[in-house]
Amino acid sequence: MLNLYLSMAAFALAASISPGPVNIVALRSGTQYGFRASLAHVSGATIGFTVLLFLTGLGLHELLNIMPALTQIIQWAGVAFLLFLAYKLAVDDGQLQIDEQGKGPSAWYGALMQWLNPKAWLASIAGMGAYAANGDTTMIWHFTIIYFFVCYASIAAWAYAGTALRQLFRRPALMRAFNRSLAVMLLISAVYLMLT
Repeated sequence: MLNLYLSMAAFALAASISPGPVNIVALRSGTQYGFRASLAHVSGATIGFTVLLFLTGLGLHELLNIMPALTQIIQWAGVAFLLFLAYKLAVDDGQLQIDEQGKGPSAWYGALMQWLNPKAWLASIAGMGAYAANGDTTMIWHFTIIYFFVCYASIAAWAYAGTALRQLFRRPALMRAFNRSLAVMLLISAVYLMLT
């Protein structure tokens, strides 16, 4: 069993720590508002993802197979959301909330991002397909619990990295350039989704 749990944790880490919209927002939030103010986003995104993962294990993916139009709606909503995030980053004025009293992205925002994030859907379907394809409720729970802790640590690491970069971006012009580079990454993700 230990080998199986380690394999689950490795899958969760590979999927959670890799760059994606949720991690980009965590990085930006850490840079803009600090680590503590980013924890709401980290928590919401983690809970949002693990609920999606758990429901996928219980059969949500079957609903998507029955209703392929729903998959298209989720994909286009995700593209629209990524474009919105890219726009917000591109027009940001670059002023940092140095006192860390600024309000970062909310928990609801983080959860919604996961449900509109194609990377989260793919990770949920692939993960549950690999570790709980037979519908074993115990395995679904175990995988979800392991994934929760790994996902939280991964997104928090991106927020912490953003916090570490704060000293670098004290000048608004540098912060604007950083935000615009993040906006370009989100735009590339959106274009990729439109073409697939």
